[in-house]
Amino acid sequence: MAINLNALRVFTTVVERGGFSRAAEALRISQPAVSKAVRELERQVGIELLDRRQRIARPTDAGAMLAERGRELFATERLAEEELRAARGLSRGTLRIAASTTIATYLLPPLLAAYHRRWPGISLVVASANTRRVARLLTYRRVDVALVEGPIADPRIDVVAWREDELIIVAPASHRLARRRSVSPEALAEESFIVREPGSGTRAVAHAALRDAGVRARTALVLGSTEAIKQGVIAGLGLAIVSREACVDQLAAGRLAEVRVTGLKIRRPFTRLVLRGVRAPGAVAAFEEILANDS
Repeated sequence: MAINLNALRVFTTVVERGGFSRAAEALRISQPAVSKAVRELERQVGIELLDRRQRIARPTDAGAMLAERGRELFATERLAEEELRAARGLSRGTLRIAASTTIATYLLPPLLAAYHRRWPGISLVVASANTRRVARLLTYRRVDVALVEGPIADPRIDVVAWREDELIIVAPASHRLARRRSVSPEALAEESFIVREPGSGTRAVAHAALRDAGVRARTALVLGSTEAIKQGVIAGLGLAIVSREACVDQLAAGRLAEVRVTGLKIRRPFTRLVLRGVRAPGAVAAFEEILANDS
């Protein structure tokens, strides 16, 4: 029995995206077409692949196994595309980059400009996501370059140092702690914090730093982007721990203030994720050269 690869691609996307409508959006087809492809695949393999008793499309045990094989198959397909792209050289093609939110928003734009000036024939496609999602995109070979700000432990991935970042605690300029030269870690226990979502590198590093300082911070709000967090702090919803790179303008304008904590320095590495045993195509190697010059 030869499995219909188009139907398998649709089914794998449904599992990855967690639903028919999201899969339809990702594949740029109609939702009825997605449903039809999944039904045809189930009819072909003779077993139920999705548990339809719940609102979220969850795979059955057989469906989870088949989706994983689908990921492996389409990752190999993307590898072949990359190798062909490398064979064509740097005159044309596409470089797909995924980066954690802070990197994508505040550090990546000038690097992309430098790359585009040198290799104008290469189209650049950039995705911004949290560290966990970026690593997943790399292992599925949906991106060529992966840059993250949080810890990753995956036997398939090598973590390569790139540069260092400093995280600082920020408050509204009028906050009582902002008017003091420095405060003790204990003073933070009385404050509420705005944090990123689970899976965020910033959240993981900040939580570990506060824990090591003996601070058990209260969470006031969870927001999905650094920009939203900064606006929440300005509005007085709580303190936050963010990259200094992300709030230079607001600090200079006096909309945010740094809260300096005695003995607390929060630093983290920005890293590049590389799939083990995979040779970088020319377009990737050229971007890695730009990253090396920026470190």
